[in-house]
Amino acid sequence: DGFSPPKTVEATRRLVENDGVSFMFGTMGTAPSSATAKYLNGAKVPHLFLISSASKWNDPATQPWLMALPWAPNYYEEAGIEVRYARAKNPNARIAILYQNDDAGKDYLRGVKEALGADADKVIAMASSFEVADPTVDSQILTLANTKADIFLIYSVTPRACAQAIRKAYETGWRPMRFISSGCANKDTVFAPAGVEASNGIMSVVALKSYSQDSKDPGILAYVDFMKSRLPNVDLGNFAASYGYMVAQALVVVLEQSKNDLSRANIMAQAANLKSVPLSMLLPGITLNTSPTDYRPIRDGYMVEFRDNQLNVISEMLRGS
Repeated sequence: DGFSPPKTVEATRRLVENDGVSFMFGTMGTAPSSATAKYLNGAKVPHLFLISSASKWNDPATQPWLMALPWAPNYYEEAGIEVRYARAKNPNARIAILYQNDDAGKDYLRGVKEALGADADKVIAMASSFEVADPTVDSQILTLANTKADIFLIYSVTPRACAQAIRKAYETGWRPMRFISSGCANKDTVFAPAGVEASNGIMSVVALKSYSQDSKDPGILAYVDFMKSRLPNVDLGNFAASYGYMVAQALVVVLEQSKNDLSRANIMAQAANLKSVPLSMLLPGITLNTSPTDYRPIRDGYMVEFRDNQLNVISEMLRGS
């Protein structure tokens, strides 16, 4: 669909009405999935594990046929984990926020404010938005740096904006504790373009293991064997590859639980009945859990820090709400 919502609608209708698919699986992005949400929900066609971290997909009361499976806790939960972690380190810290001016960015900002509760107005020094189409975020960063806030939260799903924010903040000499959204926690697309020195010390919340050549982790080794035998040209360190592998594993669990009843209703019922499901690429202690009233498969994560040219786990498992 080229990430074009009108094309997503056209292709989805064709798959459902012409090809008679049982369900949709793993479509990419908040906007394309939003475009087909009303149609699929009305037609009672399951849309399983769509790729979006927006909290709006946890709405089984009004969207019972739609469920996301992001790579980490959703944006709202992620923001809360970061705020609680940062305030544990510095209870009196003031926070500056750069966020993408769309539903996802506002979701993240809402998570920050609700985690701060009554302290939000006092603790948030400034929150500055940007448009995805903006050529740079330099002006926003200069304004945020002038607050001299102790904590800087960067929310974007656009690698360019994330890299620019890191670089410009570093160039100003501002040295707050920094957190970046999980979708931008990528060495090749964000930290390297921003500069390794400028990126050192940046933290993020993750739920998936990171590939490394010298890993002895059985889950990583199984992932390597699978990819080498089926997709030998794929970069094993590409986050999209390990994430795709994880989501496919989750689908296998749902289909196995469905047994011989592959009706749409039963497939959706099984997706909404995942109980402590371990997957080989999830970090220790993180399992998939859903219920008919809670469509958040992943709620917990670990804090990682970019240091020595790689992401390193620096915390115990951190609980979402």
